[in-house]
Amino acid sequence: MPDPTPRLVFLDRSTLDAGDIDFSSLASLGDLVCHDTTLPQDRAARVAGASVILTNKVLVDAAVMDAAPDLRFIQVVATGTNNVDLDAARARGIAVGNVSGYSTHSVAQHVFTLLLNLATNVHRYAQEAPLWAQSPHFTRLDYPMTELSGRTLGIVGLGAIGSAVAKIGEALGMEIIVLAREGSPASSSTPSWPRLQLAEFLARADAVTLHCPLTEATRHLINAKNLALMKPGAFLINTGRGPLVNELALAEALRSGHLGGAGLDVLAVEPPPADHPLLATDLPNLIVTPHTAWATREARRRLLDGVVANVKAHLYGQPLPWKVA
Repeated sequence: MPDPTPRLVFLDRSTLDAGDIDFSSLASLGDLVCHDTTLPQDRAARVAGASVILTNKVLVDAAVMDAAPDLRFIQVVATGTNNVDLDAARARGIAVGNVSGYSTHSVAQHVFTLLLNLATNVHRYAQEAPLWAQSPHFTRLDYPMTELSGRTLGIVGLGAIGSAVAKIGEALGMEIIVLAREGSPASSSTPSWPRLQLAEFLARADAVTLHCPLTEATRHLINAKNLALMKPGAFLINTGRGPLVNELALAEALRSGHLGGAGLDVLAVEPPPADHPLLATDLPNLIVTPHTAWATREARRRLLDGVVANVKAHLYGQPLPWKVA
């Protein structure tokens, strides 16, 4: 262990822990100080004396780095690193790490939680359980239900999560198609998953699920024009990044009945304002979950294991398993 004992400051532990995570493996690496959340005005005081900062969402910019003259490593307790000024870290010789791959199975599971609810309207029937007693016969047929078997699932972004989603879709009897984007391979690694250009892709898909990175090319990929190209009654799932979708255009497509429904785990602003257009009460064919697709206990434990591996490697001068800068 490096001497003196390194000071590790976790700025927003509550983003990872719901009281069901054991942090002893991280605490064993040094003097661990955890804060449930950290307000912007409290960052500088809290990182003073830290040699390692851990953050999920708290912004670590140049001013925060300068408030911690002993800082040598920033560990993002997530995959995305947009909350760290990477240029400022490089200029100061501060290494930055993240963790990837920990939530693949959880996100893929959540995609189908959303999609299956939309296809069967289980969420609406379950909310109205007392109405069953008023039915004149043994069942209720108030909301439409459809089988996913035989339907076409369109994948945008065939990375680890997109591939896992495709395999589950196949197991349910769905045909898989993949959006061909600039920079992606000309054909899928799985021949039965053809890559199609945007117009044909949207026209063929009964459900579209988004798993691509957020770039200037993909920002508002799902906009009014492209929503109009989607098959009437199709479903949209977004567990990727909120700004992939033009939210006002999506609300209109849902209200008009052009889309059969949408399931979202991410929004452009999180947490959303109370008057967010996709929190309106007149969108019954919309399911919004609060960025929980990644957050099963198993995934959070894998994330902590990755954090510990990265911090330990840094402290002992070993190559980082996940290095960003």
